[in-house]
Amino acid sequence: MPSTWFYVLLALAAGATVPTQAGINARLNQFTQSPVLSAGVSFAVGTLVLVVYAAALRIGLPPLSAAAGHPWWIWTGGALGAFFVSAVIVLAVKLGATSMVALVLAGQLITSITLDHYGILGYPVHPVNGWRIVGVMLLFAGAYLIKRF
Repeated sequence: MPSTWFYVLLALAAGATVPTQAGINARLNQFTQSPVLSAGVSFAVGTLVLVVYAAALRIGLPPLSAAAGHPWWIWTGGALGAFFVSAVIVLAVKLGATSMVALVLAGQLITSITLDHYGILGYPVHPVNGWRIVGVMLLFAGAYLIKRF
């Protein structure tokens, strides 16, 4: 079992992909002239990479009949990802990397606090408290300062 540090580093690496991917896709948008088409190309390449990776690891598909035991909304993650990638393609050139990431992160934290507080989507319940609210407010203050200066 990997140590906590492995997961901290993995989270930091995943976070580094947000402004990097947005910048790459914004440049792709100069070629395609469409944030939607650019996002589609990005997803197509990502899908190809995942298919090859899954094939290399010999990961089999679960039986389709198993889907009946799961909620309908488990299939909506790709749609949310498509919205996210399309949005950051537009936001990257309008706001810049730092403001875009700060505001995206602020939205992620507000949503995360809500999901944690109520245990939505299977998250363990972590009630909202004053320190969590202060943390989100500090992030908003930081986003404001980044955009302003």
